Amino acid sequence: MLHFLRRPLKTLLLAAGLALPGLAAAQSSDLSKVWVPDLGDGRYQNPVLYADYSDPDVVRVGADYYLTSSSFNAVPGLQILHSRDLVNWRIIGAVFQQQPPLARYREVQHGNGVWAPAIRFHRGEFYIYYPDPDLGIFVTKAKNPAGPWSAPVCVKEAKGWIDPCPLWDEDGRAYLVHGFAGSRAGIKSVLAVSPMAPDGLSLIGDDVLVFDGHARHPTLEGPKFYKRNGYYYIFAPGGGVSTGWQTVLRSRSVLGPYEDRIVMDQGRTAVNGPHQGAWIDTNTGEDWFLHFQDQGAYGRVVHLQPMSWKNDWPVIGHDPDGDGKGEPVLTYAKPRVKGKAQPLATPATSDEFSGNRLGLQWQWHANAQDYWAYPNGPQGYLRLYSVLLPEGFRNLWQAPNLLLQKLPAETFTATTKLTFSPRVEGEKLGLIMMGLDYAYLSLTYQGGKLLLGQSVCRNADKLGPETSTAPVEVPAAQAKEPLYLRVAVKAGARCQFSYSYDGQTFQPLGAEFQAREGKWIGAKMGLFCSRPSKFNDSGSADVDWFRVE
Repeated sequence: MLHFLRRPLKTLLLAAGLALPGLAAAQSSDLSKVWVPDLGDGRYQNPVLYADYSDPDVVRVGADYYLTSSSFNAVPGLQILHSRDLVNWRIIGAVFQQQPPLARYREVQHGNGVWAPAIRFHRGEFYIYYPDPDLGIFVTKAKNPAGPWSAPVCVKEAKGWIDPCPLWDEDGRAYLVHGFAGSRAGIKSVLAVSPMAPDGLSLIGDDVLVFDGHARHPTLEGPKFYKRNGYYYIFAPGGGVSTGWQTVLRSRSVLGPYEDRIVMDQGRTAVNGPHQGAWIDTNTGEDWFLHFQDQGAYGRVVHLQPMSWKNDWPVIGHDPDGDGKGEPVLTYAKPRVKGKAQPLATPATSDEFSGNRLGLQWQWHANAQDYWAYPNGPQGYLRLYSVLLPEGFRNLWQAPNLLLQKLPAETFTATTKLTFSPRVEGEKLGLIMMGLDYAYLSLTYQGGKLLLGQSVCRNADKLGPETSTAPVEVPAAQAKEPLYLRVAVKAGARCQFSYSYDGQTFQPLGAEFQAREGKWIGAKMGLFCSRPSKFNDSGSADVDWFRVE
């Protein structure tokens, strides 16, 4: 059996005097208007998370499932999602609001920070192990998965150790498996296991090489550790993010030797690189596997696959020829679970800014200052203050004050209603589609006027310059009134920006923009407010709402 505790989480939390916020049924207003995986007839469609939840890992406690994923430089970091059926998911919290070390992550660290994490439940507590590829392996704990989580503890200071996953064995011993980042360690495609203290807070012995994937599984990484029927299993993807497969290793000994088998690949499907994820069981005894698929600008979206066992080897997905190697399914019967049927749920996208906290879908590009944004629930808006552009500014790749969220589907529109009150020449408010290339529609205060324009930056990561369309002057009578900015995303992540003075008639501005992924992440959309010069008082923008439809 999988080593997951079977007692219901509600019982455990009540015994500890804790409440679990956010486990009530999702309100209809929270449900995505662009992608719902639950087909409503007992089946689901993939992806179950049509958003960039890269390198997902999942744990079950009783009837509840909790998922976390790589968050890299974005904060709040290590978002936590909850489901009761593996299909309907929503965000319930995050591990940290500020990524440590605080000073390091006040500056934008594209592609750094939190890489592939693992989440487990052990002796009444949730554990998340995550790597910072430049600093080492960290662990954080919580009684309640919605938080608060403990300050991360470094269990191994190391450069290039990545993708950790713990295993607590029946004899009380504990172990940690991990991979290596070639960009930091100078080696890759190998997996190693270290003995770990039973409390999970330190390593207590030498690292042991347990598998070398160079011969059959190049770019082997993302290991997940399990035990079943006397076998130790390491699930690990090989072959690379966009082109690879799911490998499983097994051994009667925790340190090997391990035999290997490919248990899922793309097969005859259009689902490229189906790998890196989590084996999970249900409270009815079914087995399932959650994994990502790289969709370029849309990021690494999450699929759910049925899983079975054949001669103590897992078979993931549909296996039409019975050879033990499955391929992904696009639709399938939902997992059978005990208890009441879960209502439809999806991660939040739209935000009416009617509360005193930002919606859990929002993330900054770096550790934020409190005064960058103030949700004013009683007034029903989010106030953004303009932030001074970084020293040596070339483009927004360098700006930490980008308030962004993941793309939620292949096609959608994102529209925001806002009022701009600038004070300083050059202050700018924008709706942005951010990635290695980016584009935004902005209001700029110049010469006492508000100017609307579209700006595009190619190769932002190489600090390429922005180019802008000829601006459109906002009529003086409209300048103090709300305006509406919109981006419409078509298939293939082709984006058209437009604006409106009345919220009904939208005027396109600028050429269609082809979105690109960011550094290890999908493109993101959101807002920013900036100023080019120092001044002791800031202009501001009041954002009434942000709606994804």
